[in-house]
Amino acid sequence: MRENLTRWFYQAMGFQNGLARTQRIESISKATKLNKTEPKEESKPADQMDISTDVKYISWLKEHPSALSSFEEMMDEAKGKWVVVFLDYDGTLSPIVNDPERAFMSDMMRSAVGDVAKLYPTAIISGRSRQKVYGFVKLDDVFYAGSHGMDIMGPAIQANCYDGKYQSKALDQKGNELTVFQPAHDFLPSIEKMLNVLEETTSEINGALVEDNRFCISVHYRHVLQEDLGLLEKKVQALVAKYPDFHLTRGKKVIEIRPSIKWNKGDALVYLLETLGFTNSSDVLPIYIGDDKTDEDAFKVLKCRGQGYPIIVSSNPRDTLASYSLRDPSEVLSFLMRLARWGEVSAV
Repeated sequence: MRENLTRWFYQAMGFQNGLARTQRIESISKATKLNKTEPKEESKPADQMDISTDVKYISWLKEHPSALSSFEEMMDEAKGKWVVVFLDYDGTLSPIVNDPERAFMSDMMRSAVGDVAKLYPTAIISGRSRQKVYGFVKLDDVFYAGSHGMDIMGPAIQANCYDGKYQSKALDQKGNELTVFQPAHDFLPSIEKMLNVLEETTSEINGALVEDNRFCISVHYRHVLQEDLGLLEKKVQALVAKYPDFHLTRGKKVIEIRPSIKWNKGDALVYLLETLGFTNSSDVLPIYIGDDKTDEDAFKVLKCRGQGYPIIVSSNPRDTLASYSLRDPSEVLSFLMRLARWGEVSAV
């Protein structure tokens, strides 16, 4: 019965490939260029730094092999499985940029994500506000989860195991019915108050940028002088101390204020799988690609489920629960293009 419902869902959403079947696709070159050296230490010559960095990265790749060079092996495991794709945005679909308002994805990346979304259910899970991510991506065949998964626009089916007061019906740009799930909705009044205070108190710090991400607040310090960082942190910490229902997290050159609820990107992944009809399913293959520390929560979910492929985007060795790796957004693009080609062939 569940399989019939899942087949119906795929057909209704217009996904072209039902069950993925193993197909051999032409190999593409291994995208494993060695990482260039980090800034030189005075005590070590440049060539020695190159060797040290390369050795560490090569060793790390043994534990987290390239998803490009491992592609055929990975897809062999997809035989008889329903593929579902999850993607982070910043640093994954777009490069990390100095101005967060200009984190545009390329037309080629948009095309690749669109091609994948025609074949498999696809969701973008970002720390940005959901509306902001949609403004960057501009694809209607994709599900969106903003604010680290605290603002989800997903399938129309409502999940009975989640509080109904946080789920509401909505229409996408094409008029299709979807469900909006916002488990942190009760925190919005406090978030708005903190946002107003932060914008005022940080205005005196050159380079500080406060970003409204709907259910969390991001304080960017990429352009803040080193001598001003301490002051900025004190201001943020002093504010959060007045709101015990919130806590601080850190990302790449950003401090984030988030509601203290048990909800993260991993929970968003589980919610989307359930509303897609894959609750406790053994025949689903989730693929999650992300570069940030917050993506580790989603990697952990896949590890605990014992299914799917968590893929870290990084050109440097780092601690991660991911099974595979891609160096940067350009390799993400190559992987998505290859996944789309594989899906087209397997649907024949």
